[in-house]
Amino acid sequence: MEQKKVTFIGAGNMARSIIAGLVASGYPANLITATDPNEDQRSFLAKTYGINTEADNLAAVKDADAIVLAVKPQLMEVVANGLSGTDYSGKLVISIAAGISAQRLNEMFGATLNLVRVMPNTPALVGRGMSGLYAPEHVSEQDKAFAASLLEAVGKVCWVEQESGINNVIAAAGSAPAYFFLFMEAMQAEAIAQGFDKDTARLLVQQSALGAAEMVIANADTELSTLREQVTSKGGTTAEALRTFNEHQLSDIVAKAMQAAVTRAEEMEKLF
Repeated sequence: MEQKKVTFIGAGNMARSIIAGLVASGYPANLITATDPNEDQRSFLAKTYGINTEADNLAAVKDADAIVLAVKPQLMEVVANGLSGTDYSGKLVISIAAGISAQRLNEMFGATLNLVRVMPNTPALVGRGMSGLYAPEHVSEQDKAFAASLLEAVGKVCWVEQESGINNVIAAAGSAPAYFFLFMEAMQAEAIAQGFDKDTARLLVQQSALGAAEMVIANADTELSTLREQVTSKGGTTAEALRTFNEHQLSDIVAKAMQAAVTRAEEMEKLF
C-alpha cells in the first residue's frame, strides 16, 4: 500500500474505525492526522493509535497528501469555508459524507477536487465493512487505488461507474446492516415469546446469522438460492417457514425497502 500523509477531518466512529484499521495493518501512525474540536477526543486518538491530532483543520490539511472528509453532511459547507485558501492541487480528497455529490463538493470547496466519494457501512467498526466508491474520470488510477486501500483496511470495497450508483450502494450495503438487525430483532422477540430467555434467544439468532454469513463466504461459487435449497427439506419445517415468508411477499417487501432507500438518498442530495 502506498504511504501518504493522510488527514481525517472529523473523528467520529467511521473515521476512528478506518484509522484503527490502518494502524493495525501497519500503516505508519506518524503519517496520520485527525482533527476534532474536542480536546478529550484528540487525546484519546493520540494515546490509542499514536497518530497526530490537530484542532485546526486548516493547519492539518496544509501538508496532507490525502484528506478524508468525515464530517456530517450538514457540517460540510462550514468545513469547506474554514479551509478557504487551501491549494487542493496534488491532494486526494475522499468524502464519506452521504448525500453530497461531487459537483456540490466542488462548489463548496471552490475547486475541481481530485475526489473519491465513498459510502461505507457500520460493520467497518469491526473490520467487516462494505464500501462503495466512485471517482470522476479525471482521478488517476493511482489515487483510486490508494482510496480503495484505505477502506480495505476495514473490509471489502467495490467501485461504481456512475455517481448515481453510490445511492444503490446505500440501499444494498450502507443501510443494509439495519435490515438484518431488524430481522434478527423480530426473530429474537418470537424466540422469547416461545419460552427462551432474552440471552438465549439472542444467542440462537446471532449465531445462526453468523453461521449463515460464514457459509455464504465459504461457498463463494454457490448461488444463494442453492444454499437456501440445501437447508430446505421438502415438506419439512424450513419449507413451511419459507412458504410463510413467500406468502407474505418477503421479496417484494425487500425490493420496496431498498428502492425507498435509493429514493431518500436522491432526496437528500437536494438538501445540501
